[in-house]
Amino acid sequence: MIQPIVHDQKQLSRPSQPATRQDLSIAQDLLDTLAAHQQNCIGMAANMIGQQKRIIAVTMGITNTVMINPQIIAKSEPYQTQEGCLSLPGQRSTRRFKKITVRFLNQDWNQLTLPLSGWVAEIVQHEIDHCDGIII
Repeated sequence: MIQPIVHDQKQLSRPSQPATRQDLSIAQDLLDTLAAHQQNCIGMAANMIGQQKRIIAVTMGITNTVMINPQIIAKSEPYQTQEGCLSLPGQRSTRRFKKITVRFLNQDWNQLTLPLSGWVAEIVQHEIDHCDGIII
């Protein structure tokens, strides 16, 4: 179900709790909400829809992917960039890495490890920051 977007910085700055199998409905809400905002959003974290769980959804090419309890386990090639956020107005400067490897659970509760680079790596880093309560 499509959920309203949270704009309260106090709520967004709280670190999220690990997700469990009981939180799979949050993953679906996140996918539905991301799809509803596809014209101006390419990634979301559960705290952006009012759920303090470590779940993100990211547009990867033509598909949206859910990552449950994502962790960056490797990163390289740092750079400075400007990013926007559906929850916050304007653009902000931040440091990202061109290449990352992320470990996560999918919606079938299988653990996956995925190397990412470029734009998708930046999106995943932004959303994991949300899970950690980091506001750019």
